[in-house]
Parts: sequence; C-alpha cells; structure tokens
Amino acid sequence: MTYHLLTFFLKALSYVPFRALYFISDCLYYLVYYIFRYRRHIVRKNLTESFPEKSEQEIVGIEKRFYHFFVDLIFESCKLTTISKEEMKKRMKFTNISDISVPLKEGKSISLFLGHYGNWEWISSIPLHVKDNVVSSQIYHKLRNEDMDRLILRNRERMGAVCVEMHKTARYINELVGEKRVSLTGYIADQSPKINESRHFLDFLNHKVPVLTGTEKITKHYGFEAWFVDVKRVKRGYYEACFVRMCDTPRSLPDFELTAIYYHMLEQVIRNTPELYLWTHNRFKHAIG
Repeated sequence: MTYHLLTFFLKALSYVPFRALYFISDCLYYLVYYIFRYRRHIVRKNLTESFPEKSEQEIVGIEKRFYHFFVDLIFESCKLTTISKEEMKKRMKFTNISDISVPLKEGKSISLFLGHYGNWEWISSIPLHVKDNVVSSQIYHKLRNEDMDRLILRNRERMGAVCVEMHKTARYINELVGEKRVSLTGYIADQSPKINESRHFLDFLNHKVPVLTGTEKITKHYGFEAWFVDVKRVKRGYYEACFVRMCDTPRSLPDFELTAIYYHMLEQVIRNTPELYLWTHNRFKHAIG
C-alpha cells in the first residue's frame, strides 16, 4: 500500500510543469532552510571545514545557494517518473558524447567516475546517447526503505540503464566480460566507507578521508577506460555533462593513483561551483585529519 501511494504521489507531482515546480521549490526552500533547518549543522560544518579560507559571509552564501539547489534537485528527480526521452535529451546534454563513442565502437568498455555533484540522477539518461549494443549500468547503494528503493530503481532505469547493487558489482562486471559485451558503467565513487572498510586515505576538501577503491580495481583489472564526468548546471532544469579522460593507460598507474586522480578532479569542480555538491551527506564523519 505504501509503495502504491508513493507511486501515485510522485507520478502526480511529475506531471506538474517545471515552471510551477520551481515556484513550489522557491517556497519550500524557506521552510527547509529557515524553519526545519534540515541538517544545517552538518552542512555548515562541512562547508566551514572544507573552505577554511572563506569568510562566514561567503560560507553562508554557499549554504543558501546549496539549499535552493537541493530542493530543486528533489523535484527534478521526481520528474524522472514521467519525463519523456525527448524532453530529457533537451535538459540533460552530453556535450562530447562522441569522445566516448569512439572507444565503445572499438569494443572497449568504460568506467565512468561520478560524484554526488549536479544532477547525478539525470545522468541515468546516458543510454539515450549511445548505441543499443552497449550495456549502460549504474552501481548504487540499496536503500533501507524497500518502497523508496523500488521507486528510485524504477526511475533510474526508465531511460535504459541497468541498476546494480554495490555488493554485486564484481560478479556483474565479470559476467559482462565473460559474455564479451561492451559496457559503460557509472560509479558514484565518493561514497563514505567505514574506516574498517578502507585501508587507503586521500586528501579531499581539506580532510584526509577513507576512500573506496573498488572502481579503480575493476577498471584496471579488466583494462577498461577511465573517464570522469564533469557536470555543469546551465540554468534551472538544464545540465551539460562533459567526459574527461582520466588516464590513457589506467593499468600503468601505481595502486590508488587512479582514485587520487578522481578525487582531485572532483574537488576542482566542487571548488568551482560548491553549491552543486551534496553537503547534507556527512562525508567527513570518518576523516582522520
């Protein structure tokens, strides 16, 4: 019953025109930020520690812009329930899709390194821009709430992507390789592991954080290409993603170097437009410095 009620609510909300949704978002922003103060202590702590060189006024400015974007992101994600493929292609553009189309056409599989930056939910529309023979997948962390997990999975797979639970990644990729299928797999690699789950730490936004290295291991083991996805918000409801090759030969890199490149690239885009990062996530809870 809960699942069907949530489905009905999201579907009804998704039919509301973008202009009206953004009006609602403007109103809801004040409630979320000023009244409910949703996770404001975590956001303020994250921003202050990540940008010690910024004044309090600058931090508050980023904070307010983030919350405004955060509410927009929620409504934009709801739109996945019914948005057409044609509309999605207008609003989520991949500016240099030809750059990754070449290796895919040559039979080379690709690992896409993403972060919780921009509208990562809309990145699931990438199958609309590649050949049908390419298996487009996204690795995700299953939600505890089964009803919400079902809803989000359905939305993320509407444009043709396959969702794979994180703990099933290795087996899934191995099966694709065994079947000699060309794959394009997206990894949101800035998840926050527990310290006992990671033996490697990297500098990231003025913190030394434990990092997941599974994406690097898979990429190097199977000889996949490694590309970073740089997302920009053109305006409300419109995004552009650019693919950046991280290294010509990932296998030639020392251990953990590919992960270090990823975190460096992610930090640069965050510093350029910090309000587009997910600051409500307690990313630095296991940082050691």
